[in-house]
Amino acid sequence: MTTRRLYLTRHGAADAFGELTDAGRRQAGLLGERLAGLPVDAVWHSPLPRAAASAHELARHLPDVPVAEAAELVDHVPYVPSAAETPPSWAGFFDGYDDTEAASGRRLAEALIARFAKVSDPGTQGTGSGAHEVLVTHAYPIAWLVRHALDAPPSRWLGLNSANTALTVIEYRDGLPPTIVMFNDMSHLPPDLRWTGFPAGIRP
Repeated sequence: MTTRRLYLTRHGAADAFGELTDAGRRQAGLLGERLAGLPVDAVWHSPLPRAAASAHELARHLPDVPVAEAAELVDHVPYVPSAAETPPSWAGFFDGYDDTEAASGRRLAEALIARFAKVSDPGTQGTGSGAHEVLVTHAYPIAWLVRHALDAPPSRWLGLNSANTALTVIEYRDGLPPTIVMFNDMSHLPPDLRWTGFPAGIRP
């Protein structure tokens, strides 16, 4: 049975300019140590600096594993819900999004699914079709991939937040629906590095 396993992670903690902080580099390094024992075929990262830096930091623990940019992993709003689909707590968040921006985000979301949310194609290593791949991205693309794996309505990506360098794993197998192996796991991080990226009011 052909299997593809995606190890999804949000970049490390970043400053207001989108650059990794010292804490973010520590988080990425600790995630790399956790992944070091796995048969990782490739590390893909968003074009944004905080994701690229996180990918290269964790990849120091994965000798000879190729690291490359994937445009589909960029931070974006994958789906702008209608007013009827929007929970009260999100009211106002999408104010200012016009049809062009919404369509652009949706195209990126579709490209993300088309490239990564499927089993591997034999003989296409290095094209985004390895058996074990690390994707260093952002909270919204992770939420979209989780929503897709659960076959949930498009608006269900709302509220599926991920902490910095938390690990989410999705497995794809021939003839079976995707499996969420884990979501937002932070067991590789010490308490002081957990839950960054979440609003302070909802951190446990």
